[in-house]
Amino acid sequence: MATNELAVSYAALILADELIEITAEKLQTLVKAASVEVEPIWTSLFAKALEGKDVKDLLLNVGSGGGAAAAAGPSAATGGSAPAEEAKEEAKEEEKEESDEDMGFGLFD
Repeated sequence: MATNELAVSYAALILADELIEITAEKLQTLVKAASVEVEPIWTSLFAKALEGKDVKDLLLNVGSGGGAAAAAGPSAATGGSAPAEEAKEEAKEEEKEESDEDMGFGLFD
């Protein structure tokens, strides 16, 4: 990762840790305080990418499977079987995707 990106990432983490809204200006201020030269485009990109998102929540859910974590969470909290049924339905939908046979050719044609 480039120094510019790393500096802005650390600045975003600092702001998130302090529960301060992440803006391009605040990112630029932190980066300048660290004596790192960063083009303003990087702070703008990071601010737009993180706008309205909880950075701490993103970090905690890095290894989770996205949709699978959302389906697993409610089942543990409520003890119901509805989320498990939804997960089975999602798996069935994934199996219905197109295969090579549907396109009119196969592997050895």
